[in-house]
Amino acid sequence: MSVIEVGFWHEVDRGKIQCDLCPRYCKLSDGQRGLCFVRGNENGRMHLYTYGRSSGFCIDPVEKKPLNHFLPGTPVLSFGTAGCNLACKFCQNWDMSKARQMDRLADAASPEQLARYCHDNGCRSIAYTYNDPVIFLEYAEDVAIACEAYGVKSIAVSAGYITDTARPRFFRHMDAANIDLKAFTERFYKRICGGSLQPVLDTLLYLHHETDVWFEVTTLLIPDENDSNEELDALSRWIFDNLGPSVPLHFTAFHPDWKMLDKSRTPATTLTRARDIAVNNGLRYVYTGNVHDTVGNSTYCHSCGIRLIERDWYELGEWNLVNGRCAHCHEPLPGVYEATHGDWGARRQPVYLSG
Repeated sequence: MSVIEVGFWHEVDRGKIQCDLCPRYCKLSDGQRGLCFVRGNENGRMHLYTYGRSSGFCIDPVEKKPLNHFLPGTPVLSFGTAGCNLACKFCQNWDMSKARQMDRLADAASPEQLARYCHDNGCRSIAYTYNDPVIFLEYAEDVAIACEAYGVKSIAVSAGYITDTARPRFFRHMDAANIDLKAFTERFYKRICGGSLQPVLDTLLYLHHETDVWFEVTTLLIPDENDSNEELDALSRWIFDNLGPSVPLHFTAFHPDWKMLDKSRTPATTLTRARDIAVNNGLRYVYTGNVHDTVGNSTYCHSCGIRLIERDWYELGEWNLVNGRCAHCHEPLPGVYEATHGDWGARRQPVYLSG
């Protein structure tokens, strides 16, 4: 199966429909697809063209999502489909998210098959990633429901670009999420991503106030685009004021890709500067990513300051958590933990499935 009829649309004219899944609100004539390219109008009704098909599967460390406070050290089965509802010029998965050729979707798997594979191969969770799972909501939802029966957790790795209407259903069966807050200006979202900032902020507010989903936030810092002291100050202050001090924030390094090959890589000093600004604004768990920085990758107790979880890239070292609390002062560490951490390490293991 790859084509199914889906919801989140309404008719706007005879034969013409509007997609209500994401804030683009694409208006589509019969036979036309939205910017995401995977949802389209077929005979006056909305269809999803990538149900049950993926651009690939891989077992990763959960820290790669990145999630540092959710089942540390455990393996996660990662997969995505094709297409995206944003048009980021720096996309690092552009070969999948911008794909318009369905023959790229080489692997097929039913929700039941994915859930069973995770269970049989020790994956504590499954991540909907590579491209944004918002656009394949129905497939992600069915996989998440199937995984629940096996005790496998679901992780949404998303830009959070979704409407108020669709947001509750998308996150209803998710256990964790990493939301990509791409910048903190409307100008950046419009010029670089072809979208807008406010719906992403609305998603973060929804997750914090309306759900029990564990979530972390990631911002990719691009030199001279979203890395000024003023913007980093505003971003981290907004998170502190609206989401609280305990939401983990990841600042990650950009490398030239897709349509931004003229930009240089993000210096490690920029990530450290961003982390310092956020910590000074009251955020307790701020991380650096895509660089070798054991200090910036590790987790510290905000009460007594000892290192709770040591990370060297994706390898875990020192571990000072007991039942989710600091082994020294017993302060709880927000997140989702098991009695012991996993030992998957930095391995990346491709998986080949057939429908």
